[in-house]
Amino acid sequence: MVRFSFCGVELAALTAGALYWPARDALLVADLHLEKASWFAGRGQMLPPYDSIATLTELTAIREATQAREIWCLGDSFHDRAGCTRLPADARARLLDLTAVTRWTWITGNHDAALSDPCGGMVRDEVEVDGLVLRHEADPADPRPELSGHFHPKLRLSLRGRHVARRCFVASGTKLILPAFGALTGGMDADDPVILRAVGARAQALVPVEDRLLRFPLAA
Repeated sequence: MVRFSFCGVELAALTAGALYWPARDALLVADLHLEKASWFAGRGQMLPPYDSIATLTELTAIREATQAREIWCLGDSFHDRAGCTRLPADARARLLDLTAVTRWTWITGNHDAALSDPCGGMVRDEVEVDGLVLRHEADPADPRPELSGHFHPKLRLSLRGRHVARRCFVASGTKLILPAFGALTGGMDADDPVILRAVGARAQALVPVEDRLLRFPLAA
């Protein structure tokens, strides 16, 4: 966990792709895409059906390590609006345990905009909390400090002849995009023009490693 300042708010980046907000004792995650494998299976593409339990097991471990009292999910938490109804019994029990012991808020995204059964917690389109807007997709026209997800940013580097890809945060003066937390999610290059248009000028990829936060300028 590496602490840093964003728009005057102290946050901490976790290597797993979550944010911890010390002042609120809160965890923030984006793009869990729970039950993505079962959605594909229903359309004839069979994938190992363990994505939800893997994602929720990691989230549980982080919650226990931080003892966070709040969890904010920044959209696309389920791969579709009926995802919660398809959760296997062990994954559903794990999720209900989490929503029971925290103040849990689901921010809706494009995949789960009409979430029918949130498995506990509160559902919101977007919120403003202590000066930070929490929404699924960055709004370039909104000047307020903002945390979002949606783009699944990854940083791709060539190191000593090897190609390395790491999920990363993308930050500018007032925008901070979280990477996808889900176990079965792809990624978009952090310097993709779509991401850079969303965050504006002087964007950086942020990669937490142990006790350091590596910063990589992203060229427009």
